[in-house]
Amino acid sequence: MDERSRLCTVWLGSETGILKGVSLVRKQAFNFCNTSHLSREEEVRVLCWGDPAESELLVGSVDGTVKTFSTEKGVFTESRRCGEPEEGCFSGLATLSDSALVTCTESGALRVWKEGSTGPASEMQAGKNVCRMRQNLAHRHRVATGGKENGLKIWDLEKPEKPVFTAKNLRDDWLDLRQPEWVRDMAFIPDSDKVVTCTGHHQVRIYDPSSPQRRPVMEVKYGEYPLVALSLPSSGNSVVVGNTHGEIAMLDLRKGLVCGCLKGLAGGVRSLQCHPSLPLVASCGMDRFLRIHSLEDRKLLHKVYLKSRLNCLLLASRDPQDAGDADKKAGEGEEVKEEDGEVWENMEKVDDDEPEEEDEEEEEEEVEEERPKRKKTKAEEGPQKKKSKKKRKIAKD
Repeated sequence: MDERSRLCTVWLGSETGILKGVSLVRKQAFNFCNTSHLSREEEVRVLCWGDPAESELLVGSVDGTVKTFSTEKGVFTESRRCGEPEEGCFSGLATLSDSALVTCTESGALRVWKEGSTGPASEMQAGKNVCRMRQNLAHRHRVATGGKENGLKIWDLEKPEKPVFTAKNLRDDWLDLRQPEWVRDMAFIPDSDKVVTCTGHHQVRIYDPSSPQRRPVMEVKYGEYPLVALSLPSSGNSVVVGNTHGEIAMLDLRKGLVCGCLKGLAGGVRSLQCHPSLPLVASCGMDRFLRIHSLEDRKLLHKVYLKSRLNCLLLASRDPQDAGDADKKAGEGEEVKEEDGEVWENMEKVDDDEPEEEDEEEEEEEVEEERPKRKKTKAEEGPQKKKSKKKRKIAKD
């Protein structure tokens, strides 16, 4: 099992509590759990790396537990309680430089857990109905939160008294009605203090905490359906967003225009992530497929069916097309069979040279049916003709 986990370059969490690993080189998917005891109470909601070497994977479940999975050993090594089911599902998971763990629930409980401790070291209240919590990878002690009727907030975990930045809602519309807020996902733009968000009202907004303005400095609308996930490509100056109707688009953050759309999806998007160094984006959702698209020509590169509804995904930083030495070792110990080859191998061979008896009998029956019918005699046709003459006389009278 350890060799299989080393092959995987994409990790996904499902509604049934299964952690799935996918090897794009071998086009195979592996389940890393006990499939005989599946429960919706262990539904996987968030994933994140436990260390910079990507040897540990942190899995956040609905029941409030965070499990540590070793990608080298292929087994779960640790489990700790970081919340209660009454507080809602995890909306975010992150790690700090000192191996501390950061969790956030839908109820707004933002906590920092030190390694080896049973209770939180610090706790903040981010408000109700939190949909997402994201970490600034350049400054790991900073995180952003947002949700339904809960605007964007940026927190400094070293100063947990109050948020560093609190976004302000847009002005009332032309009817003097308050505009609703619904932050679904966010990301920190590299090499700047700006934050980009997507909303449930199909809006993409950019906030700049360094400026005195707390309202968004730019807003773009895409489509007509709620946006649920976004990610920033490695090239910068653009963002990839996905909505509930399976539409994924790449938007230019400088001009506010749509650069292109990615096709091939059949269900709502649950999660998407751009590769940190390559022009690739991975997406998953309700249709139970993992898809890898190229951001250069927007073509579908890989499509893997995973049998379960998927909630989240996580990409490894190495090239997904390169499995390294693990692929060779696993290839020596396991036989790999593709679906198409197995179907053709199991089919029976039929020789056309030897005719079968059944075919001959069918041919004889067809010949009998094609024989011409017997003609009727004059005696049989006579009475019919007489009846027709009587009818003519009645018509003349």
